[in-house]
Amino acid sequence: MPDAQADIGLIGLAVMGQNLVLNMNDKGFSVAVFNRTVSKVDAFKNGEAADRDTIIGTHSIEEFVAALKKPRRVMLLVKAGPAVDSFIEKVLPHLEDGDIVIDGGNSNFHDTIRRCQQVEEAGKLYIGTGVSGGEEGARHGPSIMPGGSPAAWEHVKPIFQAVAAKVADPASGKEEACCDWVGENGAGHFVKMTHNGIEYGDMQLICEAYNLMKAVGMAPAEMSEVLARWNEGELDSYLIEITRDILGYTDEQTGKPMVEMILDTAGQKGTGKWTGITALELGQPLTLIGEAVFARCLSALKEERVEASKVLAGPEPAFDGDRDAFVEDIRKALYASKICSYAQGYQLMREAAKEYDWNLNYGGIALMWRGGCIIRSQFLGKIKEAFDADPGLVNLLLTPYFKQAIEDCQPAWRRVVAQAVNMGIPVPAFSSALAYYDGYRAARLPANLLQAQRDYFGAHTYERVDKPRGEFFHTNWTGTGGTTTASTYTA
Repeated sequence: MPDAQADIGLIGLAVMGQNLVLNMNDKGFSVAVFNRTVSKVDAFKNGEAADRDTIIGTHSIEEFVAALKKPRRVMLLVKAGPAVDSFIEKVLPHLEDGDIVIDGGNSNFHDTIRRCQQVEEAGKLYIGTGVSGGEEGARHGPSIMPGGSPAAWEHVKPIFQAVAAKVADPASGKEEACCDWVGENGAGHFVKMTHNGIEYGDMQLICEAYNLMKAVGMAPAEMSEVLARWNEGELDSYLIEITRDILGYTDEQTGKPMVEMILDTAGQKGTGKWTGITALELGQPLTLIGEAVFARCLSALKEERVEASKVLAGPEPAFDGDRDAFVEDIRKALYASKICSYAQGYQLMREAAKEYDWNLNYGGIALMWRGGCIIRSQFLGKIKEAFDADPGLVNLLLTPYFKQAIEDCQPAWRRVVAQAVNMGIPVPAFSSALAYYDGYRAARLPANLLQAQRDYFGAHTYERVDKPRGEFFHTNWTGTGGTTTASTYTA
């Protein structure tokens, strides 16, 4: 067996795993590697890792663990779900107290909470970490969001922060790693899940902007030029940048825009769905991200939609206004909706912190997302500044910068949603963001009627506007019993 010489070990040599190993090795860390299909170990050592003596290939769990310096750091980069549990079970018997197991996949945070407890009860330490940025990020600098056993952080911090993407802190100008400790047990994977949900929202908003520009007669190449301009301003982001490139790409086989040759059915791996489910569990209005998930579900009903298009009536898209002015309206609608999406995401994280007793650094999370990850953007610097100014901030919409940005964009935003409705073009993300904004700024909503309905059919009680909060009442709506306090009423 090899001498214990590796700073960290990684199990799982798909492309993400290989790229992260090479990244770690470039930063001066020795890495032991193992894969369930051991032939991949040899292929990696003879290929990408050839001539790298400090990448150590191993062919069994025993050999892998023996190659690691103490405390041993074992990182799993395998498919989320049963595979993670299986490898934990395989590795734990070979570890000593104080050794560290790290799950770097897209695990559900509930699973991470469970696994953290399991591993800690066995005397070891556990980290569940989000790793965002795809294959390119893993190779050259991802965003890393670790949580789990706090005592493990000091042992992995030098490695994680070395390989993570780097950005300048907007307040100090100092270069910072897009990686910091998030919180206990499942906090890291929760923040990664929320990141992915926001990613769903950002992508859907851009797709709706594309669809509207298409409806007013713009070709993809024209749209590419528009997004190039957008990427120079407040919408500067990775997703705008790659969409610019996509819209400018020509299919070699047909000579047509490549985007128009792709079937309009979207896939998903589940993290957006988890975000929506968690929002429902925590009672948070994550409406835009929810609509983004449902938009993907609707897109998957391709055959049904084709048949429905033949029989269901609606307006034919027609636009006779100022196209350039409308495109500028779309830009503003996109920015305003994006602000609402992030406001919702941060509301969700704040509620989760209360529920799971996490001490989340919201400004630090924005900084972690500024580089390396899919939603990286200039915009996140403004969120970091907002939480630096007010760590107890309740909602991003209430900060001076975002409040003013919404006010500046609001007339255009409303025009875009109205125009889309009149043209029969679905804009679920734009419109749900606007509905959320109007709902959040409303001092009174029609939930009073809803609560009366609940009391009528189920005696669920209600509160009164002329009584203190927390005092509940019931009305006998169909009889002569009048109104009673909940304390004296028995359903």
